[in-house]
Amino acid sequence: MSANPLSCATCPVRSRAACSALREEERGELARIGHHQRLRRGQTLFAAHDEPAHCATLISGALKISSFGEDGTERILSLVHPAGFIGEMFAPVADHQIVALTDSKLCVFSKRDYERAVERFPALGRALLRRSAEDLFESRALIDLLGRRSSLQKVSGMLLAMARAASDSPCHPAATFDLPVTRGEMAGMLGLTIETVSRQLSKLERDGLIHRSGTRGIEIVDAARLGRLGG
Repeated sequence: MSANPLSCATCPVRSRAACSALREEERGELARIGHHQRLRRGQTLFAAHDEPAHCATLISGALKISSFGEDGTERILSLVHPAGFIGEMFAPVADHQIVALTDSKLCVFSKRDYERAVERFPALGRALLRRSAEDLFESRALIDLLGRRSSLQKVSGMLLAMARAASDSPCHPAATFDLPVTRGEMAGMLGLTIETVSRQLSKLERDGLIHRSGTRGIEIVDAARLGRLGG
């Protein structure tokens, strides 16, 4: 891990993160109490049963929030994409761990300092509540994927969700992106086997809905048909 001062002017998520609700001078004040931190793939940001003393906004990369059963089996509860907020100002995460899925960069703040900033800047608190509502919607969407769809619909829906998360536009999914999870992690999230995930990815490519490049590269070739399957 490494820590560096914030540079809001060049931040790639400055228009999408919760701090975008602030005026320029307010954002400058927020930047002065934080720092940049980098995580390598597999590094832990918050460990289960620890009381986090910090919170953060993800600038680049991807994180997973997961829990473990009594037998040690990991369950990925949700993913954190760029502009996502980590630290749960309004709810505890003591039983969950947050780990980098890819090399990642974050804006990190002392939780106490950030709480003071929320008190000073009500717009920041409202933006965090909106983001919490969006995160809840995404969690419900994942439950929907698990509960009532075929394996093809589950994989299609997951690809759509990841394409939307990778997009800079609130209206359209990204045309190309890298999967932030392995096929095994995707299988675990969807309640499928790795073999089933592989078969359905191959079918989507064979039918002309996606194109795969390398291990994780995905191109959405026919967003409309993919949307009908996974929407």
